[in-house]
Amino acid sequence: MRVNVSVSLLGLTLVLTTGCASVPSPLWPQWHGSIGLPGRGVLAEGKPVHPDARGLRWLRDNDRHWAISRFAAAIERAAALVADQRPGAVLAVGDLSTRTGGGPLVPHFSHRSGLDADLLFYVCSLEGVPVESPGFIHFGADGLARDELRGRWLRFDVEREWLLIKALVEDREARVQWIFVSDAINALLTEWALARGESTQTLYRAQAIMAQPAHGGIHDDHVHVRTSCSADEIVAGCEPYGPERSWLAYDLVPPNEPSEDLALALLVPLESQQLSLSDAIVAPWPP
Repeated sequence: MRVNVSVSLLGLTLVLTTGCASVPSPLWPQWHGSIGLPGRGVLAEGKPVHPDARGLRWLRDNDRHWAISRFAAAIERAAALVADQRPGAVLAVGDLSTRTGGGPLVPHFSHRSGLDADLLFYVCSLEGVPVESPGFIHFGADGLARDELRGRWLRFDVEREWLLIKALVEDREARVQWIFVSDAINALLTEWALARGESTQTLYRAQAIMAQPAHGGIHDDHVHVRTSCSADEIVAGCEPYGPERSWLAYDLVPPNEPSEDLALALLVPLESQQLSLSDAIVAPWPP
C-alpha cells in the first residue's frame, strides 16, 4: 500500500511540476514512450505491431499500428497463441497509434499515446469454418452478423475470441486495464468461459476489465484494448488514468504478501474451499 501511494504521489508531482510540457524536449529528456493521457497524449519511441507477425494481419496498410513496446509485443504473443491453439484464422488488427503520436486521430477519442488497440473479432461461417474478417460488422446477442458487401451471414467465433481475451488478461506484460466491448458480446464470452471451466481468477479479471463504453459506439464489431501505465512508464511521462487493478501492481508490491493471502482466504466461498489460492479471486472488489 505504501508503494502504491508513493507512485500516485510521484505521478501527481510530475503533473504539477511539468506544467504544459507534453513531448520530449531538452527540458524533459527523460520523457519517452507513452506520454500524457490516451485522449491527449503523444507516443515517442513506439514499436509497431508487425504485419507479418504470426497469427495476425493489418486491416489497413497505414501508419496507425504503433504502441509502447511491451503492448505491441503482447498483442503479437496473444495472436500467436490463438493461432497455435486453434489454427486456421488470423487476427485483424485495426488502429493503434501513429508513429509520431499526438493530435486528433479521427474518428477516435483516444489512440494518441500508444496505450490503445482496436482488434477486430474472429469470425467464421455459419458452419464454423474460419473466415477472414471483412471489417467492422456488427454482431448481435445471437452472435450473428450480416456481411452486406459479400451478401452472407457470419458467426462470431467465440472460441478464438475468448482465447485472445484470456491470453491478454493472463499476460503480465500486457497490463490490460480495459477491454471495451458490447454487453452482448461480453455475455457470449463469459458464458463460453464458464462452460469451459476457466479459472476463477481469469474470469474475475476478464469481467472486471470488459465493459461497454458510454461513448464512441457500443463496440459490437471489435474490442478496444487499453493497457495501463507501469511504474517505470509513469516516471517517463505516462499519466495513469482510470481504476487501479490490484493484479497490475505486481511490479510495485510482491504478489504473495500476507495481506493478500488473508483477503483471498476470506473471499473464497465455503463450498469452493477445494480451490487453491492461486485459482481464487485476487481483487476483492470491482473497481
